[in-house]
Amino acid sequence: MKFGGTSVGSADRVRTVADLVRARRARQVVVVVSALGGITDLLIRGARLALARDAGWEGVAYEVLSRHHSTIAALVEGRSQDPLLAHLDGLVTELRSLYTGVYNLEELTLRTIDAIAGIGERASCEILAAALEAGGTPAAAVDARRVVVTDESFGRAQPLMEETGVRVRERLLPILDQGAVPVVTGFIGATRTGVATTLGRGGSDFTASILGALLPAEEIQIWTDVDGMMTVDPRVVPGARVIPEVSAAEAAELAYFGAKVLHPATIKPAVERGIPVFILNTLNPSAPGTRIAAGAGDDTPEPRAIAFKKGITVILISQPRMLMAYGFLARVFEVFDRHRTPVDLIATSEVSVSLTVDDPENIPAVQADLAGLGEVQVLRRMAIVSVVGRGFLRRAGLAARVFQSLREVNVVMISFGASDVNVSLVVAEDEAEKAVRLLHREFFEDGRG
Repeated sequence: MKFGGTSVGSADRVRTVADLVRARRARQVVVVVSALGGITDLLIRGARLALARDAGWEGVAYEVLSRHHSTIAALVEGRSQDPLLAHLDGLVTELRSLYTGVYNLEELTLRTIDAIAGIGERASCEILAAALEAGGTPAAAVDARRVVVTDESFGRAQPLMEETGVRVRERLLPILDQGAVPVVTGFIGATRTGVATTLGRGGSDFTASILGALLPAEEIQIWTDVDGMMTVDPRVVPGARVIPEVSAAEAAELAYFGAKVLHPATIKPAVERGIPVFILNTLNPSAPGTRIAAGAGDDTPEPRAIAFKKGITVILISQPRMLMAYGFLARVFEVFDRHRTPVDLIATSEVSVSLTVDDPENIPAVQADLAGLGEVQVLRRMAIVSVVGRGFLRRAGLAARVFQSLREVNVVMISFGASDVNVSLVVAEDEAEKAVRLLHREFFEDGRG
């Protein structure tokens, strides 16, 4: 059972989480918990302030301390607070030391960001374990830095599954055998030498999937603040519906192209071992949620959902004499590889190639290197809108319906045929919501489908 930041956003919500865990004690439960809602962003903001030599980082450290103090006071009574408060004071002392180092050196590395960003989970883990104990449920807080072994890709570390499996057996199974609930810090891990890493934002989902796969678990539950995966973001289309079941391929596409319910990498460890993942709502636990599995749902060729992702940059390279020449595309992708910049979509014609990226950091350097291969044009503030489903290559008329519904929207780029579960289009960022609403109306409203 993984609980996100909104699920533990207040003392009342932590109590709710403890009740949900307690209600499932008939089965052996491992809990993975994120930082209290908003804490990770606050921690990173403090780091940015320290880098800018802004004394505001001191206020951030105090706010972190105050927020956790008040949560502890509302959940745990009397002397039982003492070990929690001592742990919290130690974490905030560590945080202040890290901020001071950033301030004095005027340097903020990915390694330091990982050390800072993981402090929220290290606090929330202890708090939830104490809340379970206070309600009569034996629990043990487990620092994932002692369990999840990763490579040294700070900011986006990858687990070393074999070594992590050994740690899982050594450190989680004994707690379960004693009838207690392990409460594990999400999001963080450590290298073989013990240096703190993070699995990337949303990485608590990944932690749950890694542990679930290695135990192995019967199922992995991702508890969040929505009733499941939706046909579209309900903030854009109020009439969005919950999808009862989706395949792993569909869920991965939805996650990658903008659905924020789960981390894109969550699916992989679970699917490889045939473990279903459920998306459930902490605030509405009676809702059935969404089940994600390798072959979930029927095989009817139809759309399942609409997703979108803003902040996209389109790069167009035009070189009539070289595009079809042997090795040209390899040279293009070598530039992106050299600058560690992933490509989302690609479309080619006889005279040009168009690509999209969602990480703007290295675009100037990429553009400079691509200039040696042809004329380069960069379009910023774009968005990818994706229709995700299954059997699209067998669905006659799908493309016609997509483009007919978007007749009032300027489509800059199209990707169709590379995947049987995804039709993606690039539009201007300020037209993304309009495109999403039109597509949802076409495929999911007024009795259509």
